[in-house]
Amino acid sequence: MNDVLNSAPMFTALDAEAAAALRNSMDEVRLRKGTILFREGDAGDRLYVITDGKIKLGQTAPDGRESLLAILGPGEMFGELSLFDPGPRTATAAALTDTTLMGLGHQALRPWLAGRPGVSEALLRSLAQRLRRTNDQMADLVFSDVPGRVAKTLLELGEKFGEPLPDGLHVTHDMTQEELAQLVGASRETVNKALADFAARSWIRLEPRSVVLLDRDRLERRSR
Repeated sequence: MNDVLNSAPMFTALDAEAAAALRNSMDEVRLRKGTILFREGDAGDRLYVITDGKIKLGQTAPDGRESLLAILGPGEMFGELSLFDPGPRTATAAALTDTTLMGLGHQALRPWLAGRPGVSEALLRSLAQRLRRTNDQMADLVFSDVPGRVAKTLLELGEKFGEPLPDGLHVTHDMTQEELAQLVGASRETVNKALADFAARSWIRLEPRSVVLLDRDRLERRSR
C-alpha cells in the first residue's frame, strides 16, 4: 500500500519521513462494489487516494442521463478540487469494484500545504493535468467520431489497467457496456458497433468486463 500511496501526487514532493507522517494522518476507507462514496452536490471536505480497486466519477444531467468522467485506479487521487475552491462536489464517486481508499480531511492537509510548498505545487499540477484531460475530452466530442473515441478510450484504459501478456494487452476495465458507452460519450448501440468492428478486424478481443488489445498501432491510428 505504501508504494501505491507514494505514487500519488502529494507524496511525490515529500521525503520518506514526511511521507510516513502524512500517511499516519490519513484514514482507510473500504467500499464494496457499487457503494457511493459521495454524490454530486455534496459538501466536499476530503481528498482520497485509491490504494486498491477502481472508482468511477460521473455526473447526472437534469433529464436523468448519466455520463462517466473518468475511471480511476490505484495511486490516483480525487476530491482535491474543493481544497482550492470550496463548494459542492462536482461529480459522484462510486466504487466500480471493491475498493480501498486513504482519505485526508482538508484541515489535516492544510499544515502540510503551509509548511511545504512542494505539496501545493504537486496538487496544482494534478489539477492542471485533469483540466487538460477535460479539454481533450471536449475536443474529442466535437472533432472525433465515435469509433475514434472508442479507440482512444481503449488505449487510455490500457495505459492505466493493462497487463502485457503474450497474446496482447489484457485490460480489465470492470465496466458494463452501458458504463463504457457513458465514458466514451455515445450510445451503447453505437459503441458496441465500433467494438464489434474492431474485433472483426482483429484489433481487439472482447471478454466479459475486459478487452484484449491485439493491435495497438491500428487503434492508435484510428484514434487520431
